[in-house]
Amino acid sequence: MSLPIAPRRIQSTLRRFLNDEASGGLVLMVVAALAILTANSPIAETYFHSLHVYIGPLSVQHWINDALMALFFLLVGLEIKREMLDGQLSSWSRRILPGAAAAGGMLVPAFIYGALNWGNPSALRGWAIPTATDIAFALGVISLFGSRVPSSLKIFLAALAIIDDLGAVIVIALFYTSDLNTMALGGAAVVLAALYGLNRTKVIALWPYLALGLMLWVLVFISGVHATLAGVMLALMIPLKVTPGAPEASHEESPLHRLENLLHKPVAFVIVPIFGFANAGVSLAGISLDVFTEPLTMGVALGLLFGKLVGVVGTIVLLVKLGLAHLPAKASWGQMTGTALLCGIGFTMSLFIGLLAFDDPAVQDHVKIGILMGSVASGIVGAICLAAFGRRERHPDV
Repeated sequence: MSLPIAPRRIQSTLRRFLNDEASGGLVLMVVAALAILTANSPIAETYFHSLHVYIGPLSVQHWINDALMALFFLLVGLEIKREMLDGQLSSWSRRILPGAAAAGGMLVPAFIYGALNWGNPSALRGWAIPTATDIAFALGVISLFGSRVPSSLKIFLAALAIIDDLGAVIVIALFYTSDLNTMALGGAAVVLAALYGLNRTKVIALWPYLALGLMLWVLVFISGVHATLAGVMLALMIPLKVTPGAPEASHEESPLHRLENLLHKPVAFVIVPIFGFANAGVSLAGISLDVFTEPLTMGVALGLLFGKLVGVVGTIVLLVKLGLAHLPAKASWGQMTGTALLCGIGFTMSLFIGLLAFDDPAVQDHVKIGILMGSVASGIVGAICLAAFGRRERHPDV
């Protein structure tokens, strides 16, 4: 009886994930445009000033970027853990194509950015900016094509972006950490040990994990490691399975699934749009045309547009030619090229890394311009490519 139930649950969860991310991406497009319009409107001064108003110990922008985005990273961590243990990335045969493509899609953009900024050591700090893919934006664009894009390709894009997020988390932890407070780090390690104890003793109530997670966030914030990584650490400690060895369908009410379902819509439709509105706004007043062609801006833009395309498609071609992988079912090389271009929509994670890489607001504005140039170009060219090579699926539902 349990065998026919599990596939239906997997399809429902995956469809809900794709739909939430795609719809959230469409909302994010509107919010990003609104942020740019606001930053160049008569209320621009109010917009920028409000972000630096302090509420308690932090400014509004820091509450958004350090606290609210910790919930975004918590959801990212939950998605990574679920897909790695119980989903589309649960076996090496399923991981190899999106995993290798994600790696190629991070290495080539970093190389392009580094090559253009090699003579400027301070600018090189932003090498990781074009390596990120915005899963919500990318799925939002691909969802516009409905059944003309195979479901297998949408799943591939989601899997690649999830692995890309994992890579971004590792990059942030290794390369964008400030001076460390060892005492706070020790306290964070103790809290992690307590969370691990809850997991091992099969505690399924969410509140103990969330209470300790709040303590973890405070300690990580003090430690010098970026506070949002506390969300990922907490996610890894949330139990996925209710009973080891039980049928998969029985894990629907596991702490991980419950928390993931609880966070999906608030993160997609509230937290990420708030982050986008607070950080995408860039004033074009006084910015010369030279800004659009300077190495830093072009490194970000070209890294996203061409770096992602060459890295993703080049890796897939290599794997297919070597017989190590196959294209997603019913997908053509033209559609794969369009999907690879959509990986160049960096936005949320690229903005986040850019804010960590540079403190100077003027440099941050140049980074934002590069991200917007590369992301918009990738989205438009990718959409044109998918439209040109689109084929209607007979059974489009995931």
